[in-house]
Amino acid sequence: MLFRSTFQYLSDEWMTAAREIREEYADVAAKVNVAIKMNQVITDVPFGDGTVRIFIDTTSGAVVMEHGELDGADLTVTTDWETARKVLVDQDQAASMQAFMAGKIKVQGDMMKMMAMQTGMPADDIAKEIATKIKGITA
Repeated sequence: MLFRSTFQYLSDEWMTAAREIREEYADVAAKVNVAIKMNQVITDVPFGDGTVRIFIDTTSGAVVMEHGELDGADLTVTTDWETARKVLVDQDQAASMQAFMAGKIKVQGDMMKMMAMQTGMPADDIAKEIATKIKGITA
């Protein structure tokens, strides 16, 4: 699947394109070995009402990321849009640690699950290809 457009991070269009990329690799991507249900509240979003709520659910072994919230989530992470983009799209681990230490990332719930997720996500060539494609659709 080839996307010729970029979309604003977390917009409806971006979520659809990112989901399609993940689905394209569903049969060959390594399974996530940490089951987590995480809600995220993203503030200072440059569209809509300024706040986006998304969730990430890896309990199936795949990364499911959608708009909305999960009941019974293990944790809720609140951060600003730019920090979320650096952490989730750019996968900038240094930005993640700096933002956490500066109080830009707030965690409610099971912090150990969040830490386990950082090491439980696949980091093979397929995962890197998925990440590159998602970064490529992100404006």
